[in-house]
Amino acid sequence: MTTSFALDWMVQDSQKLAECRHESPFSVLGPQPHEGKWIVRIWMPEASQVELLINGSTTAMTTPNHPWIFEAVLDQDPGSKYQVRINRGGLEHKQHDPWAFREEWMGEMDRHLFAEGNHHHIWQRMGAHLIELQGVEGVMFCLWAPHARSVSVLCDLNSWDGRHHPMQKRQGGLWELFIPGIEEGSLYKYEIRAQNGHCYQKADPYGFQHEVRPATSSLVAKLDRYQWQDEHWMRQRDSRNALDQPISVYELHLGSWMHAAADEPYIEADGTHRRPVPAADMKPGARLLTYPELTDQLIPYVKDRGFTHIELMPISEHPFDGSWGYQVTGWYAPTSRYGTPDEFRSFVDHCHAEGIGVILDWVPGHFPKDSHGLAFFDGTHLYEHSDPRIGEHKEWGTLIFNYSRNEVRNFLVANLVYWFEQFHIDGIRVDAVASMLYRDYLRPDGEWLANEEGGRENTEAVLFMQQANHVLFQHFPGALSIAEESTTWPMVTQPTDIGGLGFNLKWNMGWMHDMLDYFELDPWFRQFHQNNITFSIWYTYTENFMLALSHDEVVHGKSHLLHKMPGDDWQKYANVRALLAYMWTHPGKKTIFMGMEFGQRSEWNVWGDLQWELLQHEPHKGLQKLIDDLNILYKAEPSLWRDDFDQYGFQWIDCNDNRHSVISFMRRESSCGSWLVVIANFTPQSHSQYRVGVPVKGYYEEILNTDSARYGGRNLGNMGGKTTDEYNIHGYEQSLDLCLPALSVQVFRHDPKQNL
Repeated sequence: MTTSFALDWMVQDSQKLAECRHESPFSVLGPQPHEGKWIVRIWMPEASQVELLINGSTTAMTTPNHPWIFEAVLDQDPGSKYQVRINRGGLEHKQHDPWAFREEWMGEMDRHLFAEGNHHHIWQRMGAHLIELQGVEGVMFCLWAPHARSVSVLCDLNSWDGRHHPMQKRQGGLWELFIPGIEEGSLYKYEIRAQNGHCYQKADPYGFQHEVRPATSSLVAKLDRYQWQDEHWMRQRDSRNALDQPISVYELHLGSWMHAAADEPYIEADGTHRRPVPAADMKPGARLLTYPELTDQLIPYVKDRGFTHIELMPISEHPFDGSWGYQVTGWYAPTSRYGTPDEFRSFVDHCHAEGIGVILDWVPGHFPKDSHGLAFFDGTHLYEHSDPRIGEHKEWGTLIFNYSRNEVRNFLVANLVYWFEQFHIDGIRVDAVASMLYRDYLRPDGEWLANEEGGRENTEAVLFMQQANHVLFQHFPGALSIAEESTTWPMVTQPTDIGGLGFNLKWNMGWMHDMLDYFELDPWFRQFHQNNITFSIWYTYTENFMLALSHDEVVHGKSHLLHKMPGDDWQKYANVRALLAYMWTHPGKKTIFMGMEFGQRSEWNVWGDLQWELLQHEPHKGLQKLIDDLNILYKAEPSLWRDDFDQYGFQWIDCNDNRHSVISFMRRESSCGSWLVVIANFTPQSHSQYRVGVPVKGYYEEILNTDSARYGGRNLGNMGGKTTDEYNIHGYEQSLDLCLPALSVQVFRHDPKQNL
């Protein structure tokens, strides 16, 4: 039996549904009580016939109010235990009714925590979740779009027609809908209609996987399926202070470290072939390596070099390869360029199995204007500021997050927890922190807006960073949080409870620029710039510093490290060896960019490979061997890392010999009392019989000499070590009479077994 309840409000609702401007379809569709009975309404645009299937019986449905709203009257509430058979365009299929599943997905506590910016696991509610409701499998979609007039799910199931699956608006500007029958791997987007009627198609801000660029849809992906094997690593990591450990980082860009031939197939574990991912504008005939291939090739390479960590330039989903990943559109998804989220999990798992930590570049400072991304998300400036004086980086063409909005901060802070929890990463490097701290960053006068007190500081960004770091270490006490901060903002690496930003490491940009400026000089002029190589010690204990020679220093006409150096080829190699050895013996943790470890000649090119062919030549192999040995020495000698951030850990012997461009110092550690002597000669002139004072009498073994023939040097040195003489110099009664090779660094260790 069917009947008509053709009321004015029903006509209005029908029109709203047809025009995609209904914010509460649950008030109309699905089972609805009426005068002691129940009406089941099915919204099915362009269907010619719909039948209700319940308890083994079939009931024809009518369209008394609108040709796309099919109705049937029942004596009792059918709940969600019914299906409908639909005929559309001569094709027939059965499905469950999405509007029969009415339970709220985001509970009251979830909404409360999200609204105040403290839901650290919000991704467990937001996004597209494969679940089972009342025995029916499907996907629960949940989105925050508080100013939208209506939101619909677009997918293959509805032929990407926004009229088919309007979502229900909940409290707090949330939108929800459970759609039965959608499976893992299904593509989807959201169609958002603004109050002015404009329509936007957006990828899911909380999407766990996205299409390979240039396509922009999100994919339904399953969480918590991967079986991790790194329990010991994780337990050990979080039970110790990361700063008391050796940290030597290999920074790289996965897409240009190495490529495979385009005609070389990638074979899945089950034997099936994967369609190769094109390498965009990269070299002809190339394709990107996959996460499994990188597992097989990159991890052994990094392990052989002896690095403790890898740092990946941003792998959150991004549309343009040329952005290097720093313009993110998919914050909760590893980029699909290289494979699936579970394949990335496996990559991290294998890194941990080989004793390698994983650091990700994280970019909460800005986001791109791509139409499918966060910009103008619900027809308003939702994630960004409306005023471009505080909401836009014009030089980069990107937008700035509105850190004053609780839900936006929650999006970012939960994203940080997400990467650590879901992918077991060990650290982050936060890009361009200075651009967040200062409202006038890269802005001329008149194009920036002062804070409430008339200053240039972005107080909202400061509070956001403090919150992010506080939450991070609350959940993951052994994590690394590294700031790329290029100014003198105080207390970057101090705890948040005393007013610091809460990072535990900061890139030492001053040291990097001083070193590169110094080493680019003709050696004759270095005597006038001794301060460049000594100044860092005067401030090195003001923060917990990481020394970094990063990707930014080998692009845009700056030349790669080798070609920054003056002189002929021999001097270039020797200079690089000396710089790297000084870096490894200087206080602070270490980071170098890929290619520096073997003397890349050309600038880094995001579209190409590293110049692996250079390793056919001995000087380049020598540089690589030096890096291997520096990392071995570094990890074996606690004096090079244990007291990095304690003044006891470093002691000048002589920093004033600018005439010879020589410096000498000791690295020490307090727990065992071990110490090393380091002497650097930064001129192409060797010095024989050079006296260096030392505190203890006896034999000093030469444990590193960058002029060794093993590294491509001339093999000058001290025959493996020297014994002290009673000759007072540098404030010590004992001294070593040494040969200092040209452009070299030497490291000596006192050997008590050979004391006189």
